[in-house]
Amino acid sequence: MIAVELRKLFRRPRTWVTIALLNALPVLVAVLLAVTDLAPRPGEGPVFLSAVLTNGTLYPLAALAIVLPLFLPIAVALIAGDSVAGEAQAGTLRYLLARPAGRTRLLVAKLVSILVFVFVTVVVVAVVGYLVGRLLFDVQPLGGTSVSGTDLTSTEIAWRTVLAIGYVAVSMLGVAAFALFFSTLTDSPLAAMLGALGILVASSLLFTLDAASSFAPYLPTRYWLAFVDLFREPILWRDVVRGLALQGVYVVVLLGAAWANFTTKDISS
Repeated sequence: MIAVELRKLFRRPRTWVTIALLNALPVLVAVLLAVTDLAPRPGEGPVFLSAVLTNGTLYPLAALAIVLPLFLPIAVALIAGDSVAGEAQAGTLRYLLARPAGRTRLLVAKLVSILVFVFVTVVVVAVVGYLVGRLLFDVQPLGGTSVSGTDLTSTEIAWRTVLAIGYVAVSMLGVAAFALFFSTLTDSPLAAMLGALGILVASSLLFTLDAASSFAPYLPTRYWLAFVDLFREPILWRDVVRGLALQGVYVVVLLGAAWANFTTKDISS
């Protein structure tokens, strides 16, 4: 069943259109940086955006920082929100559950397909960013400079970039968990997507308010940009670990709630 869900996901033109549109913004930003003088000063704008002018191998990180606040969560919420609610809206969910597989196995298959989409999407953004960075900007063969101002070798940049890609992917699993949970509550994929995005927008707004400082560390978007700390020397692990732990809690709780609701839900479509 997992293989079936994966084939359905990656055979849909919508999946690849979503990934293509997601990559369009970093590519456009890279072109503008290369042909204009619009680059932000160091410390301003998205992280790593000014650094790529002297080291294009850092552009995968800038690309992730560009899409992370809004466009990447929208893409993940779109696919995850459609996972169950889309089947219900199309009238195919009842027929899927008529198979001997059962509800739990179907939900697991949907979950695995979402996880694969998340990791594929994040990796594609990073790879496209790397190719665009090498094509449009200078490349430093001996490495680059850390956020702390110290030099990093090419090997250090490479493995820290891999860690950053993994961290961003895990951060998006929280978005997927929210959308999948809402997808089990409604027959409308749009409602499931908007429900997940509504939570994330509220989280981002609350994080900027002093009145919310007491519970700000528990907001789902709190540590999304902590991957920047992987490029400090030495690495600051505190927020990275906290971010992973927080997303783990959200994923476990929301997937448990999604399973409890889906396995007891009266399926009428």
